[in-house]
Amino acid sequence: MSKARKSQDFSPNEYVVYPAHGVGQIVSIEEQEIAGLVLELFVISFEKDKMTLRVPTAKATEVGMRSLSSPDVVTKALDTLKGKARVKRAMWSRRAQEYEQKINSGDLIAIAEVVRDLHRADDQREQSYSERQLYEAALERLTRELAAVNGMDETGAQKRVDDVLAARAAA
Repeated sequence: MSKARKSQDFSPNEYVVYPAHGVGQIVSIEEQEIAGLVLELFVISFEKDKMTLRVPTAKATEVGMRSLSSPDVVTKALDTLKGKARVKRAMWSRRAQEYEQKINSGDLIAIAEVVRDLHRADDQREQSYSERQLYEAALERLTRELAAVNGMDETGAQKRVDDVLAARAAA
């Protein structure tokens, strides 16, 4: 039982990051019987996606669930956006796979790298559909966590990210 208790680092009403889905809020901790076993589960609500996820408390850290990033990490992520885009010369399918992995890693700095690398200024060529999909997914994850960490709404967080990207384009 002591092993199950160690992931009780999370508590109801706390915002957490689940790698495959981004920022969600723990609504409650409940016990449920599944296949004859009684499991303790975190009930996480992803309001924007209208989705509820149940994660066994014993597996939470194993699946990569984590607390929100510290303000320092958010600052590093915004600094990452200021950098020069690094686009490898690999085939698009290979790069798309790598971007997808970074987005689903739940690592805020890796997500910021995807936003930086796929961001297009107005005067640059059009993005392909799949490029735009990956860019928007990464941008959404970044802004949601930025908003949750700084206690602001997503529109404010989106504006902050846009300002950093616009300043980079002007430089």
